[in-house]
Amino acid sequence: MVDLSVQLAPHNKKGLKLSNPVLAASGTFGYGDEMSAVCDIQRLGAIICKATTLKARRGNPQPRLAETPSGMLNAIGLQNPGVEILLRDKAPLWASWRVPVIVNIAGESIAEYAELARRLDNTPGISGLEINISCPNVSSGCIEFGANPSSAAAVTHAVRQATSLPVIVKLTPNTNDIVALAHAVTEAGADAVSLINTLKGMAIDIKKRRPVLANISGGLSGPAIKPVALHMVYHVSSAIDVPVIGGGGIMTAQDALEFIMAGAAAVEIGTATFINPASTTDIIDGLESYAEENNLSRLSSIIGIAHKN
Repeated sequence: MVDLSVQLAPHNKKGLKLSNPVLAASGTFGYGDEMSAVCDIQRLGAIICKATTLKARRGNPQPRLAETPSGMLNAIGLQNPGVEILLRDKAPLWASWRVPVIVNIAGESIAEYAELARRLDNTPGISGLEINISCPNVSSGCIEFGANPSSAAAVTHAVRQATSLPVIVKLTPNTNDIVALAHAVTEAGADAVSLINTLKGMAIDIKKRRPVLANISGGLSGPAIKPVALHMVYHVSSAIDVPVIGGGGIMTAQDALEFIMAGAAAVEIGTATFINPASTTDIIDGLESYAEENNLSRLSSIIGIAHKN
């Protein structure tokens, strides 16, 4: 029997042990219950729910999705019902599940991130927090919190002080030095980091002669960004001493294995679920098959192996 388990918060008293390293990425899997009709969600390592804010958000105007070569653009705008509805309607359901649920949180100020963490702390059904630092810091001219190490560290520190839950920081690739960013959030108290979030991009409709997305720009995801994500995971994983969760264009078990060999302890599956709703469980099956075929008793034994060969 192959051991696929992984511990994502080894320095946290509560820990975050998963049965396998495959996580459903935020924003692509809803709150988990929506996908239960198309795949066995209880088999997943964890589910990261869509971004949650203090108050409800309607999101950006339509159109806000566009297909691109080997990927897609999205400008959803963090549409969600707000944290109080999540606590009332979703957390009690998650508490009855075997699969851990991690809540992705987003704010426009450091105080908002801290308040979200405080409200979600010690809530049955919530196993950890993922901080979305790709959000605009309104008080600093709408520059991404993740654009520089100091602002990213400030958010991480505030969240760390407000919760005992494992804290994962999702790093933006839209920065000059993602390794410096990873160092900063780790020193500020992150239990793990996930990377990468989407790359900024846009598309133009040549018939209408205007941007395809109503928001003009959006986040690029899918296979097109995989080489960029893999490169960043490789360098970040060798520079910090907390687990790295890799993501960006993972469609198959082979893709997931590349990230694991690059140094990722776990992987997030996002855009792939729009093409194949069962991609997460298919990838779990593929990882198990690879381990059996290569006589691996623990899949974790190959984490970062590409650094050694």
